[in-house]
Amino acid sequence: MNWPIKRLDELMSIERGGSPRPIQQYITDKPNGLNWIKIGDATLSGKYIYETKEKIRPEGLKKSRFVEKGDFLLSNSMSFGRPYIMGTSGCIHDGWLVLKDTSGLLDKDYLYYALSSPVVFEQFDQLAAGSTVRNLNTRLVAGVTIPVPSKTEQQRIVKKLDAAFAALSEAQALVERNRANARELFESYLNGVFEGKGGWEAKTLGELGKISMCKRIMKHETSPAGDIPFYKIGTFGKAPDAFIPKEIYQEFKKKYPYPKKGDVLISASGTIGRGVVFNGQPAYFQDSNIVWIDNNEEQVLNEYLYQFYKVCDWNPSKGATISRLYNDDLRRIKISFPSVHEQKKLVAHMVELDAQTQVLETTYDQKLSELEELKKSILGAAFNGQL
Repeated sequence: MNWPIKRLDELMSIERGGSPRPIQQYITDKPNGLNWIKIGDATLSGKYIYETKEKIRPEGLKKSRFVEKGDFLLSNSMSFGRPYIMGTSGCIHDGWLVLKDTSGLLDKDYLYYALSSPVVFEQFDQLAAGSTVRNLNTRLVAGVTIPVPSKTEQQRIVKKLDAAFAALSEAQALVERNRANARELFESYLNGVFEGKGGWEAKTLGELGKISMCKRIMKHETSPAGDIPFYKIGTFGKAPDAFIPKEIYQEFKKKYPYPKKGDVLISASGTIGRGVVFNGQPAYFQDSNIVWIDNNEEQVLNEYLYQFYKVCDWNPSKGATISRLYNDDLRRIKISFPSVHEQKKLVAHMVELDAQTQVLETTYDQKLSELEELKKSILGAAFNGQL
């Protein structure tokens, strides 16, 4: 491969965005507003940015950076180094770098593939190495190099990559559909069970037990390390990032509601209705955001409840997506159930099917990962002259 290698600053102007502050003063819904392009307006799977959720007043442009249709954006922090092509015009904040072709030597799609390739990402990665927060700036990006063959060769490469990536996208879509179908099939089975049968009893969750939550923990009572894990809604079901002293834990556990081993904790905000079975290990949970039913299992097993929560309609009366599950809403939800003996048999079958579904999902996730690696491999070959 005898392609010329050029620095990006030989081919393009590279500038950083800017943010008028406080930005709230510049946000507008007027028709003459300029597109305000944020990181959230781009998607990990997208190539173009066509629209924005917000607009700013024209006077905000004086403290921002205007970008035109066809310009390239690079994220300099989140979705690190990810390129996007502008499908519209607007203003960018300082989380973006804008690259404008000034050389006339580059095919737009070739440049997109080049900036997406492992050849370039590895340079970004090395440049940002050692930083606490990985960040790109104009000086670092300026020194990144890409191969620049003739435009005819660039277009040949683009044609081959377009064809390969179209086939890979079809394969990915098929795998994603199969993965979704596996989960939907399991949930369909659960829905069929919880619809109930003749002779089954039906009660509201409020009739099964009291809706309970832990005593409120104040921010000053927590620390990044300590004795007892404190789970907030953001770490519910994950690793904790806050802890409380053992003395507070023991006092509050004794004086206020606390879950029993086997109780099913429910997320009441964020992703509504996520269930986690309490394992009995010392821990504390954020009040009102994480709740449970103080269930004695004489009527309904906790394991049966746990499976029910996976397909429960948490908002049957409102229709719109809810942002919080209130205690009164939770109390009103109805559940049908057979005898405890029959529940045990049903739960055993549910657990087995769920395990099989998870095996399928893991297999499909691996396939998706392999397809992503194949994309990187193809891009790497293209820019090493081995396509």
